[in-house]
Amino acid sequence: MPTSSFLRSALLCGALAAAGLAYGQTQPDTNSALLSILVRKGILTPDEAAQIQKEAAAQAAATAAQPPAATPPSASAPMAPMASAGAGGNGGGMAAGAVVPTESGRSPLSFKIGIADFTPFGFVDMTAIYRGTENGGDIGSSFGSIPYSNTAAGQLSETRFSAKNSRFGLRVDSMVNDYKVLGYAEADFLGNAPTNLNVASNSDVFRMRVYFLDVRKGPWEILAGQDWSMMTPDRHGLGVVPSDVFYTQNMDTNYQVGLVWGRTPQFRAMFHASDEWTMGVSLENPDQYVGSAVTLPTGFTTTEVDNGSNGTATPNTFPDTIGKVAYDTTVAGMPFHADVAGMLRFFKINTYTAAINANSTATGYAGSANAFLTVLPNLTLIGNVFDGNGGGRYLSTGLGPDFIVNPVNASGVYTLSLINSYAGLGGAEWDVLPATKLSAYYGSVNYGRKTGLNLNGTIGGGYGYVGSSNSNNKNIEEYTLDLTQTLWKNPSYGDLKLILQYSYLDRTPWFVATGSPSSAHMNMFYLDLRYDLP
Repeated sequence: MPTSSFLRSALLCGALAAAGLAYGQTQPDTNSALLSILVRKGILTPDEAAQIQKEAAAQAAATAAQPPAATPPSASAPMAPMASAGAGGNGGGMAAGAVVPTESGRSPLSFKIGIADFTPFGFVDMTAIYRGTENGGDIGSSFGSIPYSNTAAGQLSETRFSAKNSRFGLRVDSMVNDYKVLGYAEADFLGNAPTNLNVASNSDVFRMRVYFLDVRKGPWEILAGQDWSMMTPDRHGLGVVPSDVFYTQNMDTNYQVGLVWGRTPQFRAMFHASDEWTMGVSLENPDQYVGSAVTLPTGFTTTEVDNGSNGTATPNTFPDTIGKVAYDTTVAGMPFHADVAGMLRFFKINTYTAAINANSTATGYAGSANAFLTVLPNLTLIGNVFDGNGGGRYLSTGLGPDFIVNPVNASGVYTLSLINSYAGLGGAEWDVLPATKLSAYYGSVNYGRKTGLNLNGTIGGGYGYVGSSNSNNKNIEEYTLDLTQTLWKNPSYGDLKLILQYSYLDRTPWFVATGSPSSAHMNMFYLDLRYDLP
């Protein structure tokens, strides 16, 4: 090919590309002027210029037919419609439900490192609490120690402000070969704090709530770390992330009397038999708990049990073993969830003297059943029940003991007697409007009584016996109303909520001394302003 012809062809190709690009990005008058210049310079013939105009016009028409690409949000982005309050709890699970997905389904805070997606989440809380008596609790109420009216605490009230329920977390999702991997961490500022904290600095203590690794392949799923106990009721399946676990919409960080719950280190295995059926087994951190209300017999080594102050010093023998089955379906087109759980616990103490070295053991057992039925659009009815011997620590922050220790028998050995406990919780959650959620709950916890007798027939300890302290609770009840109102919401910037809670509590002891009140009562009000991260 002659050099002049080659140069002309190259110029023609460049002109075609440049003219096509220019046609799509400039005005028609500018395009025509550009082609005229190329014709006058002898680079294009009039026919070639006409061909370029025809092809460029066709390309521009095809581009115009495509939907416009999404643009990043700006500070002037319009406010998105306000959405429903999340399914988790205000004192608890809203952290998981607080991530506001964009139209793509991803949080605007998500980012990628390698093959893993990282999603920060959380909220900033400011909470005001008023209690009609001096309960001595923080954001989390001390249900088991509501003061009686014949005490100074029963004649006082308390008001508190706190930001310590603010929460931050990180979720990491990844696919490794055929394994779906989830890492989850969640923390707040409700850790054990020095007693002079509120004098000046209010430097609340950061603490771990949930921290686990979950791996799923096909129908099998394994979890290791600290998560909600498998005994806690679930909203969906065998809840792994907090949004699938039920612990009410209450602002109280001890949630609701009657709720079975715990956050425990555990190893959990689950099998997803179908979209409807899930079953699992969990080995969870044990704690042979008697609390401070049980009277222990003379001579017994108190560090063998958790009396509320021994902590990790308690010599537990074997993990609490929990099995659970969950069923999810629809009834008349409405979501329905049910689960049943069973638990075994193992207790052991030792009697050691110069002449005796003997162990005493007991096996605790308990079961629970939970159901969630949506009866109308956005209205869900809730029912939870629990019963067992030796399961007291799982009821609403351990309101009663697992067992008592009996005085020595004829062989000089201390023995164990399990305490029966049962609880129930019923309620309803209603999304009245897209931005308004109302909730109502009633919960009750009941503990049995056991008396430890000395060899001479006198009382040597126990729980709920004649003459016992009025801290030996027989029954505690709580009635609660909640309102969660979303004030503002934007998928790019998060949301702002107003949360209100009112509760009335009643506590009844096993033994009432002459002239003493037969029960204790308390009114509580919570007001919370919360900003959720997007």
